[in-house]
Amino acid sequence: MGRLLDGFTDARRQPRIATSVIVRSLWVMIVTRLGSLNAVEQTRSSLFWRRFLGDTLPSADTLGRVAAQMNPDPVREALRDLYSGLKRHKALSPPWHGLMPLVLDGHESHCTQHRHCSGCLERRISTAHGERIQYYHRHVTALLLGRDFPILLDAEPQKPGEDEIATALRLLERLLKPFPRAFDVVLGDALYTDPRLYNFLLDHGKDVLTVLKNENRDLLADARCLFETHSSQRSTEGSITREVWDLQGFTTWPQVRRPVRVVRSRETTSSRRQLDGQRQDQETDWVWVTTLSANRASTPAVVDLGHARWSIENRGFNETTNRWAADHVYKHHPTAILIFWLMTMLAFNLFYAFFYRNLQPAYRNRHSAQHVARCLASELYQGLSENRAPPS
Repeated sequence: MGRLLDGFTDARRQPRIATSVIVRSLWVMIVTRLGSLNAVEQTRSSLFWRRFLGDTLPSADTLGRVAAQMNPDPVREALRDLYSGLKRHKALSPPWHGLMPLVLDGHESHCTQHRHCSGCLERRISTAHGERIQYYHRHVTALLLGRDFPILLDAEPQKPGEDEIATALRLLERLLKPFPRAFDVVLGDALYTDPRLYNFLLDHGKDVLTVLKNENRDLLADARCLFETHSSQRSTEGSITREVWDLQGFTTWPQVRRPVRVVRSRETTSSRRQLDGQRQDQETDWVWVTTLSANRASTPAVVDLGHARWSIENRGFNETTNRWAADHVYKHHPTAILIFWLMTMLAFNLFYAFFYRNLQPAYRNRHSAQHVARCLASELYQGLSENRAPPS
């Protein structure tokens, strides 16, 4: 861990507190999931800090102020080093179909009508007091979806005046330099069904699979007509029954420079209601468009990849928001917001690499990841009890 945290820099000319002390303090705050700079400052008297930092814990104001002056590139370099180490030790295996997916999605970290900074996006909303300007921050994050656990690779903040696809393209362009062979296919929701994304990835030798949703698209209209005249494949997996259509060679999307493939999965999930024990069926209808050929990805593989896109919501944004306080605004500054998110990504990756690769299966069966996180926090609070004076 120490090697990954070395090399972080900030813009201070004559710092009284070393950057390494700031970084390690923020690191402990994130890993122990304290959730705020003030919460970590309340543990300042813990003997843990003297042992870990070799110095006293900086104040909450100092931690936030220095974070706003830090350079995000060394944090991204640490994420790349962690990925390389896991790959070198064969800890990142692709799913059963052999294709390593990269999931892209945008996330709005917070919004407010009262404070704004140079990196804030703006939108007008209607309120009881009339029309107001709302300020918010949004970023696009890339998640590498391995067989055992996901890895958050990088993130890019959305700039004022640009859409999410432009942000995603800037993120992909940076990712493809250090990770040219890290992923095979990019997954996205319906927003990413955009010819700019498809053509960019095709030019770089990557495939793409996204949700096809817009009923006004000629591609979807043509596909729905053909679904009625072509036979489907039926399969049952646990409580889910699927009826799948797989059609190739569509040229009704002329903005994309290659014929595409459309796969539809009509799924019926059977469950028993907890209230009265009655069985009920829920039907969903999914349609995906992809550049993957049938030789490279079978129909079940495309369906699996289509559903795998939800991992960035469930394992990425939902977990980091609810359990890692990733959406908390530690310091309302564009650089600080990015630094805290990138460091949360690094902590998330390291924690789950430790949980799945270092802990024995028997221990993981008895204890949850949340329990292990609380054990880490207990080390910090144990230092508080050690610092108490013995009774007279």
